[in-house]
Amino acid sequence: MVSTVPTLADALAAGPVVLDGGLSNQLESAGHDLSDELWSARLLAEEPEAVLRAHLAYYEAGARVAITSSYQATFEGFARRGIGAEEAAELLGRSVALAREAAGRARAGGTPGPLYVAASAGPYGAMLADGSEYRGRYGLSVAELERFHRPRLEVLAAAGPDVLALETVPDADEARALLRAVRGLGVPAYLSYSVAGGTTRAGQPLAEAFALAAEADEVIAVGVNCCAPDDADRAVPLAAQVTGKPVVVYPNSGERWDAEARTWCGIPEFTADRVAGWVADGARLIGGCCRVGPDAIAQLAAGLGR
Repeated sequence: MVSTVPTLADALAAGPVVLDGGLSNQLESAGHDLSDELWSARLLAEEPEAVLRAHLAYYEAGARVAITSSYQATFEGFARRGIGAEEAAELLGRSVALAREAAGRARAGGTPGPLYVAASAGPYGAMLADGSEYRGRYGLSVAELERFHRPRLEVLAAAGPDVLALETVPDADEARALLRAVRGLGVPAYLSYSVAGGTTRAGQPLAEAFALAAEADEVIAVGVNCCAPDDADRAVPLAAQVTGKPVVVYPNSGERWDAEARTWCGIPEFTADRVAGWVADGARLIGGCCRVGPDAIAQLAAGLGR
C-alpha cells in the first residue's frame, strides 16, 4: 500500500511547518547535567528515556519536526570516551529511533497530523567541543571534511529519518563538504548556517553561502539557526531570494550569557510578530534553538494555526 502521509517537502510546499526548540535547554530544565564533551549525545547511552521525553514535550507543544540528539554524536567523539565504532553506530541510530518513538507516543496521546524526524549532523567543530563550531576555518580541506561527515550521515540515513539536518554550519567550505556527503544517501536534507550579521561565522558573504544549496537536489530547505533573531530577520529573505527554496529558520531566544555572573540576561526576542515576518519572507520550516522551550514553540504553533 502506498503511504498517504505527505513527505516533509510536500508539507513545506503546503505551508509553514513547526520545528522544535532547543533540546539541550529542555534536558537541562529536567535536571540533566550536560557539561560534557558529548553534550546531549551522552544521554543516548546513559538516559535515552530522557531524550525521548524531551522530544515528546516538543511534539505535544505543537512541533511537527523533532531534531535528534545526534548533533554532537560522532565516531571520533565517542571513541574518545572508549566507545567503539559498532556501539557508536548503534547510538546514532538510536537517536532517530527515540525521536520516532516520541512521535508515536504523541500520536497515541492525541497529537494530530503527521510528525517528522530530522537527524541532526552538527559541524566538525561540535566534535572538537572547543567552541570552534562558531568560528569554522578548521584548517581542513573540503575533501577531509567530507570524509569526516560521510560515515555518520550514512548511519543516520540508514536509521530512516525524514530529513537530515545539516545544522549550525559556520563555514561555506564545510557546507560544500556536507552537500557532497549527502549525495546518494536517499534521504533529503536541509542546510542551516550559524551566522553573525551578514556573513557566516567564518566571515563568508551569506549570499554566496546560500547559493551553494541552490542546485543541490537533496536540499529541501536552506537557512539559519543558532543565531540572534536580528540575524534571522536579515537572512531569511536572502536565502529565499538566492536559492528559490523554502527557508529553514530557528534562532536562539536572543538572551545573552553573562559568563561572570553565570546566568542568562536580557529579554527573549523570539516573538510571534517576528515569526510572521519570517513567513512573509519565505520561511517554511520554523522553530527555535538555544533557550527556546516548549512554551515558546506552543505560542509559535498557535500563531501559525498549526
